[in-house]
Amino acid sequence: MGIQFEKVSFNYPKKTNTPTSLALSQIDLNIASKNEFIALVGQTGSGKSTLVQLMNALLTTDNGNISIFGQKINTKTKKNLLTALRKKVGLVFQFPEYQLFEATILKDVMFAPLNFLNNQQAAQTKASQTLDAIGIKPTLYHKSPFQISDGQQRKVALAGILAMEPDILVLDEPTRGLDLASQTSIMHFLQNLNQLGKTIIMITHDMNLVASYAKRVVALKQGKIMFDGSKKTFFESTPDFASFNLGLPETFKILHHLNATLGIPFQPQYCFDDLLQYLKKLRSLQ
Repeated sequence: MGIQFEKVSFNYPKKTNTPTSLALSQIDLNIASKNEFIALVGQTGSGKSTLVQLMNALLTTDNGNISIFGQKINTKTKKNLLTALRKKVGLVFQFPEYQLFEATILKDVMFAPLNFLNNQQAAQTKASQTLDAIGIKPTLYHKSPFQISDGQQRKVALAGILAMEPDILVLDEPTRGLDLASQTSIMHFLQNLNQLGKTIIMITHDMNLVASYAKRVVALKQGKIMFDGSKKTFFESTPDFASFNLGLPETFKILHHLNATLGIPFQPQYCFDDLLQYLKKLRSLQ
């Protein structure tokens, strides 16, 4: 097992004359080290970002038990151990500029492998391979990471984490603010990583991404996990789905409209390619 949470709660430090802010309450969660693609969903303030920072050991707590790759984590865990665990669980923040700091793209992605390989040429080779895999061309390597598009920045930040070769990859809103082409490029890349066995965890408010790419959904509400299961069950069989106020995927909306117009029940379809093939098949049967 990669990550285990048992009855975990987390309070942010209390400010003077204010009540304690309870971000997470009694969280039970098991995440495998391979093959998972999890969408972490919920309204703003539901505890998603706090949860992934606990997964990555950026935050620690003594309220409950957290185990990351077999290592128990709490507020007394030594800093060097926490640093080592962060290489196993890579976290890409929502705003890539927070993770970009070197003068050039290549140097930025080289930073992590240079630290653990301690070899300039090996680190450069690793960085180049990672940038190539994610679709950043060599002509951009010596540009400043702050002189490229938002989509390219997101890819460079992702490459910087992937260069550490994490076992689990966690992303906070990986496509937010990007155009459709950049969204598709990043999501196809993550899907390919998952097909190779890597566990992917993404925070998102985009139900189209959840429907198209996730295998499992974990939904939070007011700091508690209210659902943990397959996306099929989440979208089709969860009685209180509407209470999450997340909206439906576009493919569901289209089929609901067709059902209301034609009076014919349709089988749910999770992505537009599947929807198109499904409608073509129905047409051929007429």
